[in-house]
Amino acid sequence: MIHYQRTLDIPATSDAIWAVIGRYMHIDEFAPQVTSVDALTTGDNSIGSKRRCHFENGTSVVEEVTTWKPNHSYRVRLSEMDAMPLKQAEAELSLTPMLNGHTRVTWSFDYRVKFGPLGWLLGQTMMKLMMGKILDGNLKGLAERVGAKGTGEALAS
Repeated sequence: MIHYQRTLDIPATSDAIWAVIGRYMHIDEFAPQVTSVDALTTGDNSIGSKRRCHFENGTSVVEEVTTWKPNHSYRVRLSEMDAMPLKQAEAELSLTPMLNGHTRVTWSFDYRVKFGPLGWLLGQTMMKLMMGKILDGNLKGLAERVGAKGTGEALAS
């Protein structure tokens, strides 16, 4: 799989950031491309929680939590992503507290593109450009939602 991630240091505690991202069914409150979310499961957010994210362009994707570590991270597996040229995809959002009271937020995306070697090339070029814009927008939206401005630019890793 191709791995891509972006990182942003946010001047807020990890508890303050988790208070936003831990509301799993409400990613549309800070991810600018997500227009709405359908909760596909009920109960507490944890492994197995599912949501359908609807995007500005009229498409949607289902995300299911595969790892849930309260106040630290969660990982999701994407499905029903027919509008994307992807065979497989997972995303992870994690928090690392820093000594200065800030938190490093890392958003990673692991994916396998359809179409064999041509798809791999597409994944290394066009998909990384597109994902960089989306992840940067999500991190900026998260910082704004938490009420903080990110320190510097999001960093590609």
